[in-house]
Amino acid sequence: MALRPTYLRNEALKTIRPNYPGNKMIGAQFCNGEELYEPSFSTVLRWQTSKNPQKEEKKADTWVPEVVDCSAFLKSQEDGLVWLGHACFLLRVGGVTLLTDPVLFSSFGLRRRHELPCRAEDLTGITYLLLSHGHRDHLDAASIKQLARQNPNMQVLTSLRMAPLIRDMAPGLQVQEAGWWQQYNLGDNAPFELFYLPASHWHRRGLNDLNRVLWGSFLLRTPDFRTIYFAADTSMADHFEEIEKQFGPLDIALMPIGAYKPAYMMQLSHVNPHEAAKGANQLRAGHVVPMHYGTFDLSDEPASEPLHEIQTVAHGGMLRGELHTPAVGEVMRWQDWE
Repeated sequence: MALRPTYLRNEALKTIRPNYPGNKMIGAQFCNGEELYEPSFSTVLRWQTSKNPQKEEKKADTWVPEVVDCSAFLKSQEDGLVWLGHACFLLRVGGVTLLTDPVLFSSFGLRRRHELPCRAEDLTGITYLLLSHGHRDHLDAASIKQLARQNPNMQVLTSLRMAPLIRDMAPGLQVQEAGWWQQYNLGDNAPFELFYLPASHWHRRGLNDLNRVLWGSFLLRTPDFRTIYFAADTSMADHFEEIEKQFGPLDIALMPIGAYKPAYMMQLSHVNPHEAAKGANQLRAGHVVPMHYGTFDLSDEPASEPLHEIQTVAHGGMLRGELHTPAVGEVMRWQDWE
């Protein structure tokens, strides 16, 4: 007998989309929108036993992102945006500091290809830690523990059913969970609003937790209605158009562009650079900052290919917004972008 779907959201938070019942679940698993997505082991086995047609090209591609020191910015109170590598950004808005999906160290099977642009010990004064989902290249126990020691009053803003994972890593942290189309409660004095929004992805950290923790994206909106969107991990789906319909043209989109080959394995998990551009165009984003490339070796494409491809798209006039390709650690004055 098929299980009846149920719907889950945080009833203590505001749901901004009219008549949205919450995230659909089949049994204990979150659906990817309306459908249950379960990655196939046979696909992984095919990948592990097949030859990468770009193997030699990838081996010869030793490119790594340029890294510049951002320590002075961390010590300041200036607003700005800094890419720390992969999906980790430090964002300061109205003097409040946020950090997204930090993986600060190498770990088994996940080696950083470049250094951090600062000491991990310098990541202090963080008010909000934004965790989009539970995959290990976005949620790292050692990084969470270090940040919790240095920022004991930091609040984690994340997805439904993530709190037990976080509390196993750092029991003292405050955790606020949200479902899609929900607004976090930041109090009356916050200099922005923050929303948890859809992404087309999935969850797994162990053998028995498939899709038991939700995944998603974030959107920050200032009082003058400037918007910064963090797309996190996602494949191509209709959520970009739905987000634009809810919020109008976006100002800044932080878009993933890497880990897309082989397509038969990655296309339901990650966008490729052309799809990232299409998603940014659907969001009508005025500025686009790529991420999720260059830091870890997760897939079959050569290291420099994602950046080259998104630059080719932009130079060909196929990207609506202005493309920014910062060095790791470079301070972007997002507040000055028109």
